[in-house]
Amino acid sequence: MRYRRGGRGRRILKRLGITVVTLAVILVIGAVAVWLGTPSATDAPQRTAAQAKDYGIAYPGPDVPAVFSNALIATEDKRFNSESAVDPFAVIRLVASRVTGDTSDQGGATIQQQLAKMLYTPGQGGISSEFKQVVMAYKLDATFSKKEILNMYAEVAYYGHNYYGLESAACGYYGHPAANLTPEQGAMLAGAVNAPTYDDPISDPAQAYRRYSHVIGRMKSVGDITQAQEKQMLTATLGVVPRSEAGC
Repeated sequence: MRYRRGGRGRRILKRLGITVVTLAVILVIGAVAVWLGTPSATDAPQRTAAQAKDYGIAYPGPDVPAVFSNALIATEDKRFNSESAVDPFAVIRLVASRVTGDTSDQGGATIQQQLAKMLYTPGQGGISSEFKQVVMAYKLDATFSKKEILNMYAEVAYYGHNYYGLESAACGYYGHPAANLTPEQGAMLAGAVNAPTYDDPISDPAQAYRRYSHVIGRMKSVGDITQAQEKQMLTATLGVVPRSEAGC
């Protein structure tokens, strides 16, 4: 009986191994097919310029100020400057969620993935577009510098109230160019891109402040600001100007 149980266990392990290898081969073949079936990322600046033209904003805009980029990276993608264009664990969670039907955890998209979504799959949904975003994120990361990626991201991101691009958002919410944003203002705008309609500082300042507080907490956790700076920033007002004073 021991021999039979041992033999049965080995057969189960063998079948499991074959299944794992088969799935791995399928994933590799699928990844290669998607890679070959997606365009080169070299046209990303042209796509950014086309969207900027559609939104009626200047392109290229000024470089992204540190008060915005630091807050954005701390909140959206803390490993942006040091690691890959895609979080592999987030991809695994994505695949698992599609298999199980559980869509409660959809976080983990890197800044490159978010840019890929804006440039290459705008308005699209479903697993095919999500895998395309993963592939294009790798291509964007291999083609452009981190600074270039941030500039394109800030240029086409939506900040609410028909403000596309960081310069437009800074002028609209604060009445001055992005270069003059304070750390508090940069943090608010970095938080707004996640869900600009929901985290709206004009229509729902309380919710916008909750999102802003989350951004400040993330900045503290990654070491961008000290505890004293965190306390100071949390007591600051968002300082959004009236709509009648919007613009630069």
